[in-house]
Amino acid sequence: MPGTTPRSLDLNADLGEGYGRYTLDGDVDVIPHITSANIACGFHAGDPRTLDAAVAMAAEHRVGIGAHPGFPDRVGFGRRMMALSSEEIITDVVYQIGAVQAFCRRHGTRLRHVKPHGALGNLAWTDDRAAEAVAAAVESVDPRLTVMAWHGSALERQARRRGLAVAREAFLDRAYAPDGTLVPRSRPGAVLHGEGAILDRARRLARDGTLEAIDGTVLDVAPDSLCLHGDTAGAVDLLAKVGAALQAEGVTLRAFSAAGEGT
Repeated sequence: MPGTTPRSLDLNADLGEGYGRYTLDGDVDVIPHITSANIACGFHAGDPRTLDAAVAMAAEHRVGIGAHPGFPDRVGFGRRMMALSSEEIITDVVYQIGAVQAFCRRHGTRLRHVKPHGALGNLAWTDDRAAEAVAAAVESVDPRLTVMAWHGSALERQARRRGLAVAREAFLDRAYAPDGTLVPRSRPGAVLHGEGAILDRARRLARDGTLEAIDGTVLDVAPDSLCLHGDTAGAVDLLAKVGAALQAEGVTLRAFSAAGEGT
């Protein structure tokens, strides 16, 4: 509710997005500064060794682990739209969830949430067919899993329709359009780079759950979790500062999945 400081917020990052000999600077180094990790599953990025290392480190730091499934598009980093049938989306998402789930078992922990990546996530924001397919995939694997979605999105609607838990997410490093969707990365200003702008957004979201769209429109996004992308320049330092800023606002940093611990 606007004007009310939440007692707790989750802080998440997308990671495990290297592949083979190609690694991203600071990728898993963000883990000590977050409470939930969205780990690439091998389609848009990641491989068995990268996935294993990310899950192991997240488990060591008691960070909530999520699968970050995307389109099968390594060349485009999963950020290019693909025309897949509902069944293709379902089976691709099930496959990717299963990969992370297996490594969670290997390291004595469990998978807690699912967050679609890139173009798949953008499609599930507005398209009920794609959103229903993602939600169906999650439910078929484990209905205890939380779906990370955007406030008012088709994915939130379809996940709730199936009785799945939803954690609403807001982005600290992406610009928003007036309709609440993300500004396409191809447009200038789509990514927030300035430390001051990112910290100001974190504080505002902590205070009243709102943020400002690119045209000045105030959006009430009511987040449960805040995301800063692991491939954002200086992500490790930024996340440390975001965490400190949130705590200064009286917010406890806590994985949203912790509420279901032991269930």
